[in-house]
Amino acid sequence: MRVERARYYLAAVRTGSLRSAAAACGVSQPTIGQQLTMLEEELDAVLLTRSRGGVRATSAGEALIGPFTRLVAAEDAVREAALAFNGTYQGRVSIGGGSVTVETIVAPVVGRLVADHPGLRFSVHEGPSGDVERAVLSGDLDLGVVTTPAGPPPSGLSRRRLMTVPLSVQTRLDHPLAQHRAVTWGELGKWPVVTMRPGTVLHQRLREHLPDAEARVEAMSARSVQTMVAQGAGVGLLAHFNTREPIADLVWLPLVDAEPVEISQVQRTDSQPSRPATIVRRLISARAEELQSIGTLRL
Repeated sequence: MRVERARYYLAAVRTGSLRSAAAACGVSQPTIGQQLTMLEEELDAVLLTRSRGGVRATSAGEALIGPFTRLVAAEDAVREAALAFNGTYQGRVSIGGGSVTVETIVAPVVGRLVADHPGLRFSVHEGPSGDVERAVLSGDLDLGVVTTPAGPPPSGLSRRRLMTVPLSVQTRLDHPLAQHRAVTWGELGKWPVVTMRPGTVLHQRLREHLPDAEARVEAMSARSVQTMVAQGAGVGLLAHFNTREPIADLVWLPLVDAEPVEISQVQRTDSQPSRPATIVRRLISARAEELQSIGTLRL
């Protein structure tokens, strides 16, 4: 029997609601409902009664609360014993994101954890949001930090918003737009544009608002876009992060009539993350909150 199903059951009994239990366990409500049904089928017993008012344990379910509690505690004890063996976390965590979210959000978290827990190993994949989400869904990645694509997430994947921030335009200091305090989509459309490649949220935004714009360069990373702008290839459309090493002689301008973009953390809804992956998710959220609160992150 999968121990995570016992965790889901205990959460449902404790909260009296599948919705609250799902939130407490970090999974979707359909997932927790499906897993509890499978638990009942596995044990050939009805464990919960369901109504509009919530859920409650049946007599059979009441009898299993103690054994389930001990089972979950035993698994936790095994994990904690492994951790206590050398005082550090062990294992590998796989993370995906765009190049600039990796640089400003993921990298500081990885650096902190590697310093404190030398037994940890990380795989970091950089790519468009859609690619990252598919890799998380397939299990190739434990989590992702993405610019949120339009539409709902694929079935089996959850998104949790980390922040929302505006789009910006970047130009050279000697470009005519550099004399403006802000730019509109219409003004941007008068110039050749340098932005991210097809499949990214930024490219999608460009085509939605300026379908006939000349996309002179479509690059793989934000740094490549900035480098191309610095070389005079065009005007950049980017998420405005304050990176550690900004390129000199470039200026950022607000794109005042653009809807803000959203940064989300994505994960699967049908699996219990490892302890290191859980810690990484928590620290990524804290890092995003820190950057948002002190104003060092702009898009």
